[in-house]
Amino acid sequence: MLLTCQAGFEALLARELTELHHAVIAEQGPGWVRTTSPVEAPALTFPWLTLRDPIEVKGESVNALASRVAEFFLTSLRGERIETAWPSVWQGPQETVGLGRRLSAVESAFGELLKKKLSRVAKLAVADVPRGEGAARGLFAYFVDFGRAYVAREAYVHGQRRMADDDLAPSRSYLKVEEAFVVLGREPAEGETVCDLGAAPGGWSYSAAKRGARVVAIDNGPLKGGALDNPRIEHLREDAFKFAPRAGEKFDWLFCDMVEEPHHVLQHIVAPWLAQGWCRNFVINLKFGRVDAVGLLRELRLPDSPFAKHAPGLRVRHLYHDREEFTLVGSR
Repeated sequence: MLLTCQAGFEALLARELTELHHAVIAEQGPGWVRTTSPVEAPALTFPWLTLRDPIEVKGESVNALASRVAEFFLTSLRGERIETAWPSVWQGPQETVGLGRRLSAVESAFGELLKKKLSRVAKLAVADVPRGEGAARGLFAYFVDFGRAYVAREAYVHGQRRMADDDLAPSRSYLKVEEAFVVLGREPAEGETVCDLGAAPGGWSYSAAKRGARVVAIDNGPLKGGALDNPRIEHLREDAFKFAPRAGEKFDWLFCDMVEEPHHVLQHIVAPWLAQGWCRNFVINLKFGRVDAVGLLRELRLPDSPFAKHAPGLRVRHLYHDREEFTLVGSR
């Protein structure tokens, strides 16, 4: 398998693979790791895209590389009919100067070769990773260097993607929750209720309110931008760690994105909210900058963790818009 991730986090991805899933690492570079053993892709946190059974192709020139990728793709199509849109995804480390231009040139040359051989199939190609999480079939090419790439027909998409900003969003964190909805495959709906703990300046509250949800935003700090004086947002200036719903009250969603030690958040917010059944769905962000990130991942999966007890479908992702933090999504 070849797994891609946010550049600078490949060492943590390698540790996740070896320490938590007993994988064997063959090689790694900026934003990617290759293993010689299979891993259950949905259980992973750091990868963005996982190429299954990738084949190495080499070439000294653009045309040589394009020809070898085309040969691989056309050979793999024998006995297969493509009738609908399929992903044609070409990636590589952005940190390698000039590699992006090389990659684009090979992609273009491959496209011309495919048009000559299978024009109808070429027209159905979509140059983007499928939206959402799940297995995908198409062509996935990842360039680890100017003359070497790995190509595969099968990949697992982990759901991360760059999101569009909103001028009314009061903070960058708005992008994280928008991306989390893509991973979860659900989002707050008209009339649903949301409790946003540690809401200020209100990016997550605004995201829910713009979808028609009713939000209770808990934070002693002020709301800003589209969250300020929003008719769908009730702002309570209270301590998020001390807030609890009224007797019998349940929220459709719990949001929590706080700059706090992760174990403190798990013990004093996550555990009681899940144990008491105060929410049905959740999006929670945990900062791992000052703790062992892989150790924290291991703790989240322990049998006595609140997620194992109450939310076994938990997904933990290092999002495109995350920094030294995880985003947890799931349902109670």
